[in-house]
Amino acid sequence: MREDAYIINVARGAVVDQAALVDALGSGAIAGAALDVFEEEPLPEFSPLWAMDDVIVTPHAAAATRDYADRIADLVRENYRRLASGESLANAVV
Repeated sequence: MREDAYIINVARGAVVDQAALVDALGSGAIAGAALDVFEEEPLPEFSPLWAMDDVIVTPHAAAATRDYADRIADLVRENYRRLASGESLANAVV
């Protein structure tokens, strides 16, 4: 990553090597980070990420949008319909 890059992780904590991220931030190798997920959750109070001015920490809430409950309800209804008709499910992980 370039020095002016910011890393944003709202996926899974294991996607980012957190120790390497702390090192990169501390050395100025990257400009900052916005993190909603961590290797250990909740983020331990002793984590250096809490004290870094170039880091935004959020409480694993990136999916919590205004329309989240409606989208989930729609998906459940659609998958129920698919299951009842013998179709494959939407968003199935295989």
